[in-house]
Amino acid sequence: MACSISLSKIVFSAIVMLIISAKITHQYPYYRCTINSTTYSPNVAFSRNLNRTLSSLISNANLSNGFYNTSTGGLLDGTDKAYGLFLCRGDIAPDFCQNCVKAAREKIITLCPKQKEAIVWYDECMLRYSNRAIFADMEEKPGYWLENMNDALNASQFKESLDGLMNSLIKKAVGSSNFFATETVNPSTVTRLYGLAQCTPDIVSSDCNKCLDDCVSEMSECCYGKEGGRVYKPSCNIRFEMYPFYSQSPPPPPPPPPSPAGDEISMVEFLQLDLHTIEAATHNFSDGNKIGEGGFGSVYKGTLHNGQEVAIKRLSRGSGQGLQEFRNEVALVAKLQHRKLVRILGFCAEEGEKILVYEFVPNKSLDYFLFDREKQGLLDWPTRFKIIEGIARGLLYLHRNSRFRIIHRDLKASNVLLDEDMEPKIADFGIASICGMDQSRGRTNRIVGTYGYMSPEYVWHGQFSIKSDVYSFGVLVLEIISGKKNNCFYQSAYAEGLLSYAWKLWREGTPLKLMDQTLGDLFSPYEVIRCIYIGLLCVQEDPTDRPIMATILLMLNSFSTALPLPKQPAFSIHRTTEQSMPKKSTDSIQYLGKPMPSYVNHEPITELYPR
Repeated sequence: MACSISLSKIVFSAIVMLIISAKITHQYPYYRCTINSTTYSPNVAFSRNLNRTLSSLISNANLSNGFYNTSTGGLLDGTDKAYGLFLCRGDIAPDFCQNCVKAAREKIITLCPKQKEAIVWYDECMLRYSNRAIFADMEEKPGYWLENMNDALNASQFKESLDGLMNSLIKKAVGSSNFFATETVNPSTVTRLYGLAQCTPDIVSSDCNKCLDDCVSEMSECCYGKEGGRVYKPSCNIRFEMYPFYSQSPPPPPPPPPSPAGDEISMVEFLQLDLHTIEAATHNFSDGNKIGEGGFGSVYKGTLHNGQEVAIKRLSRGSGQGLQEFRNEVALVAKLQHRKLVRILGFCAEEGEKILVYEFVPNKSLDYFLFDREKQGLLDWPTRFKIIEGIARGLLYLHRNSRFRIIHRDLKASNVLLDEDMEPKIADFGIASICGMDQSRGRTNRIVGTYGYMSPEYVWHGQFSIKSDVYSFGVLVLEIISGKKNNCFYQSAYAEGLLSYAWKLWREGTPLKLMDQTLGDLFSPYEVIRCIYIGLLCVQEDPTDRPIMATILLMLNSFSTALPLPKQPAFSIHRTTEQSMPKKSTDSIQYLGKPMPSYVNHEPITELYPR
């Protein structure tokens, strides 16, 4: 009997997968062309850029984790740039994803001929393109809902079960690394409800939560009395049915992408600018346009003839970044599309020059504010927390959600830029490394980077991994909290470094002493303590003890998640034996007259007071 049940399950699963693959050839549920009916003519720049963008989406559909975005167009023809993205349902295999994207591409060109903006939804995927930047911003319009024609029985019980399903779906989707979740509930012995929720992984968790909440609000008006319903938006979608419409086993991982080879610059030749254009934009690299300088060379603010402001990085001939690193940075950053990463707009390799052109980020780098006593006060705690979360979101994209798994290898405060809203953008990919999606580590005989941010396994053995970036992130978190540089911080009594000092305060039960005094009292103590906790988890000596970025984001946004006890950090200058450390505290400490439970234990940290 057991064998027959197992065989039935296998047959049923096979049938479900056949249905899923067959549905791709069925009619699309909904589409929408541009609202203002802006059109383009064949054979113009936008038409060529759009064809290239859509072709890139198809070719990357079976190499991605179900989401990919890209844009095509030169720096000087910004109005003709074509942006595109697709989102495949998280339960389908890469080849099904590619088939759906291919069908959507053919359909969208037919449905919206010569339109500069369009979106089409299938059951298994969504494809979208535009002549404006559409990445990393939550958008809810145009939207669409569809209901099952059959009325649900026992409406009150059905609604109660559906409410529970929707709440669970949103919580699971927002808390997952790829913003995807499925759920099954059994409101009665004869009825089951199946639900699915998903957001595009380029938006932040709070935006995903809002988008799905709004979907549920619309669904309650259209579909709560029906046996099924769905709501589609550009940045999210949610659906429920009384039958299993999704695969209940995880899809196989996508095949590893081919390793980059040959001349990487040839892959992005459409970004190439001539030297004359760059000299004109910077007034021939005048000192008045210089906004930064380092061992790599100088950075200038430039204005192109179309009025666009850019940041121009001119590598010095004697800089540590040679032609190999230069090509690496161009090839890498040109493929990255995320609002927490600085976008490369062009490059120049003429007359011995190596020049990179980036989007202009007006508020300079994080270290410009963080380590300056006069400017530290401009970074209040909500801003610092926003910066920590934003950096984590950017690293998660590099490690997990981009086409290649990318290890930055030089994350530090000076490589985090701040835009006009003080949102962080990770910059400088000159020594970054590409791994296949089935790889997470590498080795090098050439140790490059910044001491104080480099993990011990990298310094001692040349081994780098996503956990090396996690270590650098942990150092950066402790710097953001303290306002002090790790590589030049010493506590005079024991010549302790920042990591040792943070560890000592943690063990003594006084972690808030680590805080930058310019922050005053306007902060959540539990939020600060949790960030210190996470920072210490990230700088542990054994890479296997450090959390991955998906877990870190969950820790940052969930104050009821229990955290493991951190171990003594790597590179602790003053190492104290465990016997000489105080015992685990069981007393409460006081903050603003309020008792705060001990956090140096196995209990989860929970927010007790308003933030």
